[in-house]
Amino acid sequence: MHAELWRATVRQTTVFKSGNSQVVRLPKDFQIADREVQIVRQGTDIVIRPIPKTIGEALSLLPPCPDDMFTEPRDDPPPPQRDWW
Repeated sequence: MHAELWRATVRQTTVFKSGNSQVVRLPKDFQIADREVQIVRQGTDIVIRPIPKTIGEALSLLPPCPDDMFTEPRDDPPPPQRDWW
């Protein structure tokens, strides 16, 4: 099962230089319809993904908050009094 999943999602391709840039040839089944993409380095991996078009798409890319993020109450001081005019 794992070997089938690996073959279905990973392809080998070529990398070459174009001026001062490096170009990665995307196989047909990996091609992206957009003209611009985001490129993200995650450890040793490089991820190419479409740019989110909505705030919802952008938020869906964020990692989830840890379950213990708000378990302890905060003891914040009250905001300072300000003279506005």
